[in-house]
Amino acid sequence: MQNDQTSYKKFDHNAHAKSRAPDDFWGQIRRTVNGEPVSDEQIRMITDAIQAALRLSTKDKLLDLACGNGALSHLLFDSIAGYQGVDFSEHLISVAKQNFERLPSHQFVTMGAAEYVRQEARPETFTKVLCYGSFSYFPAADAAEVLRTLHDKFSNVQAVFIGNLPDKDRAAAFYKTKPASAEEMADHESQIGIWRTQGEFAKLAGDAGWKTKFSVMPTEYYAGYYRYDVLLSR
Repeated sequence: MQNDQTSYKKFDHNAHAKSRAPDDFWGQIRRTVNGEPVSDEQIRMITDAIQAALRLSTKDKLLDLACGNGALSHLLFDSIAGYQGVDFSEHLISVAKQNFERLPSHQFVTMGAAEYVRQEARPETFTKVLCYGSFSYFPAADAAEVLRTLHDKFSNVQAVFIGNLPDKDRAAAFYKTKPASAEEMADHESQIGIWRTQGEFAKLAGDAGWKTKFSVMPTEYYAGYYRYDVLLSR
């Protein structure tokens, strides 16, 4: 049993999504501030960052790992030729299918990220990969496997954008009143998931064969003070 110093609340993505209204797309995936959905301007900052990093074109087929309910990624659909969204939550994928799916070219499937990349039969069809706001919730072993498999198996993928990663070096800015324990910051089931410094992430990606280029969002971005983005290239 955990003591008071190290105890913390775990986070259940599926249960949280089910607790929000069917049309509260940003609330379902916690794209919120103090429980309220972020503004359209904030969402545009995110999509602009994704577009700028991946340089999406109508020739691209995008793989979106841990895509949630598709509310964010569907804003990219007109920029790409094809899309595959993957998420372990049956509820979030059901929302995505009902509201955002465009068959047969832009579709969603219920599956964990590591399982998906492991079993994908046609990895060569993908040219870009996105994982936004979700990578910190991958178990450490899955995170390593996903990066390694994307590098080794998805031969035509030249760029992977992993966004909104919690920065361990800036954790104090987030935990203002009560610092998080090392246990909490290393737990993928915690409220924020696994915190990593840029150096730690560079080593994780480098061990899988990727080069890294880090960036941060504009100061106006609601989570920019404790998060960073990374673009992976070969």
